[in-house]
Amino acid sequence: MDLAEIATVEVTSEDPQFPIEASLASQSPGWRAAGPGDQQVRLIFDAPISINRVHLRFEESAAERTQEFTLRWSAVHGGPSIEIVRQQWNFSPSGSTSEVEDYTVGLNHVSVLELAIRPDISGNEGIASLAEFRIR
Repeated sequence: MDLAEIATVEVTSEDPQFPIEASLASQSPGWRAAGPGDQQVRLIFDAPISINRVHLRFEESAAERTQEFTLRWSAVHGGPSIEIVRQQWNFSPSGSTSEVEDYTVGLNHVSVLELAIRPDISGNEGIASLAEFRIR
């Protein structure tokens, strides 16, 4: 799906050199927050849609950190959200530098899809990034 055509995208922070549109269009290296701390990426759909799959790819080659993300959806903009998944991943420059998640979901009447990223659960100065964000 061309998310730019069917949704408004909101981010809590964005480095101008790494805009969110890059992660939606598979343009390397994707989106990056302007600074450290928890971040949110929200897709607010122009009209409710059905989503069968969610694909996420995160890359981190510079710092060792444990990231946690939560994916949620809501049938109503501003309404209660339902958690789809919460996942942690350990990045290590000497080993694991990429996390790819591909979820089969089967959601109907989705008005909002939200990705919350805690870039470093230990409280260090991790910066959130997202290489790819795809839905089908």
